[in-house]
Amino acid sequence: MPHSTNKEVILGIVVGTTGISLLLLWYHKVRKPRTEMNLPGFLSLGNPFDLMTLQDKTHSGQETTAIFQGRQIQILEKLNELLTNMEELKEEIRVLKEAIPKLEEYIQGELGGKITVHKISPQHRARKRRLTTVQSSATSNSSEEAESEGGYVTANTDTEEQSFPSRKAFNTRVEELNLDALIQMADNLRMSESSKMESFELLCDHKEKFRDEIEFIWRFARAYGDMYELSTNAQEKKHYANIGKTLGEKAITRAPMNGYCHLWYAVLCGYVSEFEGLQNKINYGYRFKEHLDKAIEFLPEEPFLYYLKGRYCYTVSKLSWIEKKMAATLFGKIPSSTVQEALQNFLKVEELHPGFSKSNYMFLAKCYIDLEQTDDAVKFCNLAVLLPCVTKEDKDAQKEVKKISTSLKR
Repeated sequence: MPHSTNKEVILGIVVGTTGISLLLLWYHKVRKPRTEMNLPGFLSLGNPFDLMTLQDKTHSGQETTAIFQGRQIQILEKLNELLTNMEELKEEIRVLKEAIPKLEEYIQGELGGKITVHKISPQHRARKRRLTTVQSSATSNSSEEAESEGGYVTANTDTEEQSFPSRKAFNTRVEELNLDALIQMADNLRMSESSKMESFELLCDHKEKFRDEIEFIWRFARAYGDMYELSTNAQEKKHYANIGKTLGEKAITRAPMNGYCHLWYAVLCGYVSEFEGLQNKINYGYRFKEHLDKAIEFLPEEPFLYYLKGRYCYTVSKLSWIEKKMAATLFGKIPSSTVQEALQNFLKVEELHPGFSKSNYMFLAKCYIDLEQTDDAVKFCNLAVLLPCVTKEDKDAQKEVKKISTSLKR
């Protein structure tokens, strides 16, 4: 609140209080000497208006005096209510006065670069220096901002570096890596679930040096997808998904014949769709399928692509009539697929890479249940149980497999 406004409010209170005092003085002068009132009882600011004690010594037959006294009581009731409101207003002004210096300090801090960082989950404290403000990035999905966050426009403040000190030893160790060595190290780290964050940080440390290298760009987009999977916070997930999608767009623009660019752009479109409304979800669904097909065209032996396509087909096969109708209304075409088509993609995964994942076995079991081939469903449930639980997806699949197995036994 501006200081001038404070002065106007205080001046108004003083004038109002003076007016009330004059009104009370007038009342004492004009009231009947024979009438006594217990003023403290009804002017208590902390209590509601109590019935005041009147010791009226006037003869009961004087009706005019009684009416006059009744009006006096009404006036005093209004005065009591006004004074109570004035006291409440004073208290509110006092609170505002106390808040103004703190607000000024906050604004000065913001202008001075003291950015308040959104609290992130404990397992990600090591990378806090990578984030400026997760809250602000989550509320803005523009490509320009996401690209800035992704490292193509540096915006780290001195305060940020002080708050989240860099790991000097780590940076020194990898500072002289060339592109091939960096790619190999990042890929090796990513093979372990526990080292995916370190792979992400390694790429972040080299984003300025290799920002225009296509092999770096799509891996950086993939790393943001990994961070999306690792995060347990919705704001963080949205943050990583948007930046990764922007990097994916850059990758497919620069290398339209590179299957990995299309693969990870498709994946990140799927992640972003989780935070969108129905219309955008459907739109991203079409985009996902389009780039997935392009990736398969360039990488026909990549099992992960067929796993993703199988999941897409299975999801579409389960769409209700109203959902398909809505898609047709919005985009002029109806997404279509069958459980049989999904099954063929999951079987292709198993052909290219036996034991690819617990999730692939789970979806094979689901497809066979839908096709009423119980023996095959049991077979793949048993195979799924034999695989270890490494990732969060594995753990979720394990729970689902147990439910499927229980239902099959019944």
